[in-house]
Amino acid sequence: MSEKRLKRQKIKKKLFSKNRLVILNEDTFAEVFSLRLTLMNVFVVATLGAVLIIFVTTYIIAFTPLREYIPGYASTDLKRQAVELTLKSDSLEQAMKRNNLYVESIKKVLNGDLEYAKLNVDSIIAAEKIDPEQLEIGPSEKEMELRNAVESQKQK
Repeated sequence: MSEKRLKRQKIKKKLFSKNRLVILNEDTFAEVFSLRLTLMNVFVVATLGAVLIIFVTTYIIAFTPLREYIPGYASTDLKRQAVELTLKSDSLEQAMKRNNLYVESIKKVLNGDLEYAKLNVDSIIAAEKIDPEQLEIGPSEKEMELRNAVESQKQK
């Protein structure tokens, strides 16, 4: 126990013993700068300096356009363009489906399978819309199995 105490006292003495940092002019040996330091002061200043550098670097990367040059960060213009293109592709898909339904209806009329009175672009668009009340939204068999498995694990 006393050995540990002695080691702690030696470490404490080393950390808090005062030392002088002196910068001399080599030609005249005149003192240019003098500073009294302890080892603890040096550790504290070095730690604060490192934390400050990390904070400033993080701030610069996070809140300036510099982050666009780091891999993994996308530019805001690129994100905006991606959203616009996604919306355009969705609307084009819907238009293509409507046109395909219209062409299929025309094929049926030409083959004589359908009356012309039923063939109209507006009726195809109306037929494409889904009535939410008619949809059966319920869990599938796989989902029910998963729910039961999770439930049994929770009970254990």
